[in-house]
Amino acid sequence: MATGGISPTNISSPLRGILKRNKNIEVLMGEAKDIDPKQQTVQLQNRTISYDSLIVATGASHQYFGHEEWADKAPGLKTVEDALEMRRRIFIAFESAEKETDPKKRQAWLTFAVVGGGPAGVELAGALAELAHGTLKEDFRNINTKESQIILVQSPERILPSYSPSLSAEAKTSLEQLGVTVMTSTRVIDIKNQTISVRRGGEIESIRARTVLWTAGMKASAMAQILAKSTDAPLDKAGRVIVNPDFEVPGTENIFVIGDLAHYAHQEGKPLPGVAPVAMQSGKYVARLIKSRLQGETISAFRYWDWGSLAVIGKHAAVVEFGFLKLYEFLAWAFWMFIHVFYLLEFDNKLVVMIQWA
Repeated sequence: MATGGISPTNISSPLRGILKRNKNIEVLMGEAKDIDPKQQTVQLQNRTISYDSLIVATGASHQYFGHEEWADKAPGLKTVEDALEMRRRIFIAFESAEKETDPKKRQAWLTFAVVGGGPAGVELAGALAELAHGTLKEDFRNINTKESQIILVQSPERILPSYSPSLSAEAKTSLEQLGVTVMTSTRVIDIKNQTISVRRGGEIESIRARTVLWTAGMKASAMAQILAKSTDAPLDKAGRVIVNPDFEVPGTENIFVIGDLAHYAHQEGKPLPGVAPVAMQSGKYVARLIKSRLQGETISAFRYWDWGSLAVIGKHAAVVEFGFLKLYEFLAWAFWMFIHVFYLLEFDNKLVVMIQWA
């Protein structure tokens, strides 16, 4: 969506529309300012809401590792609004390059730096390359969009570090075939004056790029601090709430934290990753748990089922990993598309997105 491939309305639906048939559900738009666990209330800007059970699923935001001043210069990618801001900056860059007469300044407009080599960064870099080197190649008169530089900056020694080395290598090769410059073991040290400064080995390099896009790291939303203040909830280094095995906040009996906001380390001794399947499974579990308590019943302990990892690189190119099964290129991309289309809520959205991606 950040590169204009699909419309926001095709992949997101209004909550009111999704839940309109559930007459026992009320949807309110507002910002939670405080929580009172003793009174069992949530304070909004102009209203107080009472609760019997509270589920907090406010997710995560961008992590700039102590350099919050980079946020305006390098927007992150967590929400639909973030994706639209990225799209705006990307297309403004091409339009500005079209009008620029100075060759060096024009090339700066045509240079895009993507920081972070996880699944989001890999997908964004690949989509940018396809946009610049393919989709837009006939749209401009004063610039050759094929001369665009897309640079993927990754601090670890390989992209997709949570995947197997073979899949990481395959993804790197696919990106390079699309024309992406992949810089691993490279750390961003500054972003200013339309320049991104990086440390690679013992050398510091400067890259003139008018468009910097951020997909590196995450930190918990501000709601974690509110919970910590009101319930003494313990937080990890990323600011996430360290929860009990049933996702309850320690010391409470009816406050649950799920999704990216939760630090859940009760399975195999390491925290569950901040990915959609974890959020979906934890949400379903907590709903079942609350229902069972109301009925005076018990349920088995939570168990996360890892169905594998997927990352798209470009049109008809992806990598998929399910235990010992590894898929590459078109077959992986077809599987990735099926999974993502399957979880869209509206049938017409499924049809439109399938046509657009195909």
